[in-house]
Amino acid sequence: MLRTALRNVLAHKARLLMTVLAVMLGVAFVSGTLVFTNTISDAYQKSSEKGFEGVDVAITPDGDQDDSANPGEPPRLSQQVLDKAAKVPGAAGVHGVVTGYAALSDKDGDLLGNGFSNLGGNYYPGADGKDSRYTLTEGRAPQNAGEVALDSKSAERGHYKAGDSIRVSVDGPVRTEKIVGVFTTDDGNVTAGGTLALFDTATAQKLFAKPGQYDEIDVKAAAGTSQAELKSAVDKILPAQAKSATGQKLADDQAEAIKQQMSNMQTALLVFAGIALFVGIFIIANTFSMLVAQRTKELALLRAVGATRRQVTRSVLIEATVVGAVAAVVGLAAGIGIGAGLRSLLNSTGAVVPDGPLVVQPTTVLVSLLVGVVVTVLSAWLPGRRAAKIPPIAAMNSVHATPTTRGLVVRNTIGAILAAGGAALVLAGAGMGGDGKGPMGFGAVVLVIGVFVLTPLLSRPLIAASAPVLRLFGMSGKLARQNAVRNPRRTAATASALMVGLTLITGMTVIAGSLQQGINKMAADGLKSDFVVSMGGADGSRPLSPEVARNLGKLPEVTAISPLRASAARVGGDSDSLTGVDPKAIKDLVNVDFTEGSFSALGGTKVVIDSKTADRHHWKLGSTVPVTYEDGSAGRLTVGGVYEGNQMIRGVMVDYATVTPHMSTVADFQVMLRTKGGATQANKDLLEKSLGDNPAIKVQDKKDISDGIAQVFTLMLNMLYGLLAMAVIVAVLGVINTLAMSVFERSQEIGMLRAIGLDRRGVKRMVRLESLVISLFGGVLGLGLGVFFGWAVGELVSNALPTYELVLPWGRMGLFLVMAAFVGVIAALWPARRAAKLNMLAAIKAE
Repeated sequence: MLRTALRNVLAHKARLLMTVLAVMLGVAFVSGTLVFTNTISDAYQKSSEKGFEGVDVAITPDGDQDDSANPGEPPRLSQQVLDKAAKVPGAAGVHGVVTGYAALSDKDGDLLGNGFSNLGGNYYPGADGKDSRYTLTEGRAPQNAGEVALDSKSAERGHYKAGDSIRVSVDGPVRTEKIVGVFTTDDGNVTAGGTLALFDTATAQKLFAKPGQYDEIDVKAAAGTSQAELKSAVDKILPAQAKSATGQKLADDQAEAIKQQMSNMQTALLVFAGIALFVGIFIIANTFSMLVAQRTKELALLRAVGATRRQVTRSVLIEATVVGAVAAVVGLAAGIGIGAGLRSLLNSTGAVVPDGPLVVQPTTVLVSLLVGVVVTVLSAWLPGRRAAKIPPIAAMNSVHATPTTRGLVVRNTIGAILAAGGAALVLAGAGMGGDGKGPMGFGAVVLVIGVFVLTPLLSRPLIAASAPVLRLFGMSGKLARQNAVRNPRRTAATASALMVGLTLITGMTVIAGSLQQGINKMAADGLKSDFVVSMGGADGSRPLSPEVARNLGKLPEVTAISPLRASAARVGGDSDSLTGVDPKAIKDLVNVDFTEGSFSALGGTKVVIDSKTADRHHWKLGSTVPVTYEDGSAGRLTVGGVYEGNQMIRGVMVDYATVTPHMSTVADFQVMLRTKGGATQANKDLLEKSLGDNPAIKVQDKKDISDGIAQVFTLMLNMLYGLLAMAVIVAVLGVINTLAMSVFERSQEIGMLRAIGLDRRGVKRMVRLESLVISLFGGVLGLGLGVFFGWAVGELVSNALPTYELVLPWGRMGLFLVMAAFVGVIAALWPARRAAKLNMLAAIKAE
């Protein structure tokens, strides 16, 4: 039986090729993901270890301590702490570290770096006049105000050298600094494409902290002193709200954080690899079902000469094992290439990855081989078992060819139960709010499986609906429709492969379009301001100098302006924050509905709060609220109004004159304003010019805010389209495979059709139309399920985004249907050509 199985594999090489390709693509996706994420993780971990080479013990403020007297950030470290650390037994030297946000402009006025890692720091010279963290490759270290040193990567990207001037923004206003030096660093943020600007310590403290304060103190151990011993000595001089950690612990923690981030990426990518493999299961099962059907008499003969059912099943599984092993080995090799290619692609986008070897772990090899073999064997098990059950005499007489009525009834009953149960779970999850993700996800999987089981039943009425169009193509169209419904199980498996991909693509498109509509409505409903000014960066919440609001307020074109100034506080005993605003201007800048009171009461110790906060504390108009400010001082506020909050406007709003005296560092996170003539491009240009055309500051109108949020969704959607393209490619292979094997199976029939007058063009048209109908059938099912899942997910999203509303992207859905048709046409090219080339006499004589 083993020899028979191996002979069958060699005899059907061409017919198994598409199955090998489908498994290979899935395995390549899995192995490529593992190689890529392991390589990136290893490179970043080694880079982070380098970054901590000069740190044996680090002292940092401890924000985890529960200090009821002070809800603000823990105090920075003082010069006294640094002096004490330098004198502890076993300390060979110390570095005082100051860090903050520093955006650099290139020579064209654009922002250097990727926006979320534009860092500034201090050059802290030791006894030898050098900072061991940074190696100067050009010029000297900064020593005075107005001087800066750049990392070599940023200098190269911006075409800067020592002696040049560069525009720098720390909290809004632009500073022009002289570049006095260029240095190299192992900082992971810089190697990943960010920027790092170094100032002398005194200047860095003025910019990012306060004179005499540090964000971190790094202590170097003397020879013969371990990190643990040094930490014990350092712990004795720690002030309140400060903590210490060894350099090894910091490196391990950062390595673990990197590993976790890579694990999340790996999981997401493996999900799409799983989808591709899931789609591949349909192809493999279809291929082996057709191969077994074509070899029915051969298998019956084996049974007649003594082979048992188990041996017949085993021979099919041996074939599947060989196919899976070959596909897995080729897929592993392709995956290693994909992993290397993805790393190069990442580097080409500007997101520089630290240098390091390509990592192919033994687990990657093992998982790839197991995935390829196991998926193929499991997919082939049912066809093999079905073949073994056929009695030899029945097989010889082809009595088995038509599925029994009882079998179809059982299949349709199971499918109906699964589909109904899955739909019920999805609907239940949609009504459960944030707790419905689990039931909805499980229900979606069950529903897809149920629809797949029901697909043979659904194929007849849906394909029959295409009859009026197919009649236009004469006999070829009629034959194509009959061929498509002749074997419903085969048609179902072929269409289902395409259905899965289109379900996901359609669902995500519906969700993205609906989110965009909700965000647009939120911006339009929540804001009256023409423009919102904020610092750049990934989240736009960098501190903004109060000078920005003052300068903009002096412009005659500005009719109303208010800073938004956040300050940590305890409100009613809960950790919260107060948002300081201009009480006279805020009513003209935001649009909220009040359930009690109004903005006119805002001022002094009177505040307005959102309804959720009020309900949580049972506050109402006139309630007195205890508050502990950022600096620890206590006070009482009075509720002057309760409003309905939204995603853009919520929380406790207070007069900024009340909260400012309690802030350790006065800074805004946004400035809202209105201008004469509204949100015109001329007004936007005027505001940007008044801010010095600063690339680090964003001036946005409502559309810009919506587009900025939507850009994230669009980027994610495009990435998901790219990842799901793998599943669609596998589905195309499935259509090609089914048609090619179907043409071989129907060789005699095609020969007869040719003999009675159907020309080559008619044969080609018949095969193409059959492929088109099957693909459109899968496309219609995918669109229907995708819209349903998009609606269900939207019900969950609407709890967090009240302005969310379902939007059906008819244009894109039509495009997806056209793409499904295109898939059918492309997939049929080779099988149709092959069918048309059949010699009619040889085909008629074929078994």
